[in-house]
Amino acid sequence: MCHFCFCFAFSFLFFSYIFPFIAKENCQKRFYYYLLLFCCCLCVKSLFTLMSSVTAAISEAASACKTKMQTAGVNEACIRTFLKQHAVISKGETGNIPESSISPVESLDSLEDLPVPADPSLLERLVVLKLNGGLGTGMGLQTAKTLLPVKDGKTFIDFTVLQLEHLRKTYSEHLRFMLMNSFATSSETKAHIKKYSWLFDSFDKEVELIQNRVPKICQDTLLPVTYEADTSCEWAPPGHGDLYTALYGSGKLDDLLRSGYKYMFVSNGDNLGATLDARLLAYMKLNQLEFLMEVCRRTESDKKGGHIAYQTACFDDDTTPERRFILRESAQCPKEDEATFQDVKKHRFFNTNNLWVDLAALKKTMDSHSGTLPLPVIRNAKTVNPVDGNSTKVYQLETAMGAAIGLFRRSAAVVVPRERFAPVKTCSDLLALRSDAYVVTEDQRLVLCEERAGKPPTIELDNQHYKIITGLEALVKDGVPSLRQCSKLIIQGPVEFQSGTVVKGEVVIRNSKKEPLIIERDRVLNNEVMEV
Repeated sequence: MCHFCFCFAFSFLFFSYIFPFIAKENCQKRFYYYLLLFCCCLCVKSLFTLMSSVTAAISEAASACKTKMQTAGVNEACIRTFLKQHAVISKGETGNIPESSISPVESLDSLEDLPVPADPSLLERLVVLKLNGGLGTGMGLQTAKTLLPVKDGKTFIDFTVLQLEHLRKTYSEHLRFMLMNSFATSSETKAHIKKYSWLFDSFDKEVELIQNRVPKICQDTLLPVTYEADTSCEWAPPGHGDLYTALYGSGKLDDLLRSGYKYMFVSNGDNLGATLDARLLAYMKLNQLEFLMEVCRRTESDKKGGHIAYQTACFDDDTTPERRFILRESAQCPKEDEATFQDVKKHRFFNTNNLWVDLAALKKTMDSHSGTLPLPVIRNAKTVNPVDGNSTKVYQLETAMGAAIGLFRRSAAVVVPRERFAPVKTCSDLLALRSDAYVVTEDQRLVLCEERAGKPPTIELDNQHYKIITGLEALVKDGVPSLRQCSKLIIQGPVEFQSGTVVKGEVVIRNSKKEPLIIERDRVLNNEVMEV
């Protein structure tokens, strides 16, 4: 009926417009005009029908996703957030941020130059949260990466908790600690952290925040995918931008505010450089900031990672466009803009994922969006089974927590030293931390020894032998070599260090044989190349 009314109205208006012209023509021409009019009406009706069917199909796909999430017990805040992202993708939007829509950030305040002293009293109202949802699969682990021994048998989580213990004893016993775990990391993390009985009364209520999971959707239909061979493959983590949704949907954001907490410091669990610096908290209070991002200067090795920029857009409560920060990840860069994206002289700063958030401002913003935070959606094209390239093609919808910098009017970014960004992504990174190039301070921080003058050793272990942790363990099974005076170490092929070995300057070790090359006990390698 709606289609008929629409076509009738269109025909009436069109006919009213052209009738004066048709009346002047002979009968044969008038016939062709009427035939053309009839065909136009049919085309309009077909187009309207097609649009309606597409809308219905999209609604069906969204409804199927909603049902699947409700059946799985996903909280309502996460469902609302996902459906909004699904609607964006349904419109054909890719989430890309073209170069033409942004401008570079040229200068920012630096941590070393902040004109405000630290205010330890603010720690009483601070929550320290570590992201702990990822498995160390890239290093051959099936456990949480943060449970990997780093130094002296202590794991990432151990160092984080021991740092917190020192801060509590020194400044405030009210300093709060939380972990955002995933379904994959929750149980083993809980078992590991039980030994710190002073840390909490209830792990579930006080420490743990569980990351949500969302359905993977088929690329062609946008319906939730099914994969009977392994139903766990049907689900994916929604990116660390889910932090805000998990806080709100679990009720823990309200709990923290009721308990008097105002600020949250968030960082990656594998970044031991992200220690609590009270100067940043004082800077946040002085400038009445709602969101603060720590950034570092980009180098050539960072060019494929995301960067911050400016974008002119309106905030929700205003119709006047304003310049605001935006975070652009590599997955949001159009193909034609890749060269500019990787220009580290133009886009100078990258997000360390060390973030400071005003919890009251977060609550207010999410309340105004029905319990969601409208972060830009990242559409990642994958296969439902990541190890089977022939399995169904899907989209995983994700968000980045740093993108929230563009949602708060009172947001800022501060340039911090590179030492505050030291994530462990590879066995090469881990070898450096395990060596004497890093030392443990009294307050349980891992810092470069004085001889390094703030510059870590460059380590390149070949992926064929050292991509996974078992390869690294074989390399240093008798002891980690001294890297205190090493500027660069390259290892290719199977090698084993015996105890007491020392590496100085630039050293290259290449072994083309299948048998391990043994670096004998107490051997000193000084600016040399070993090849066998």
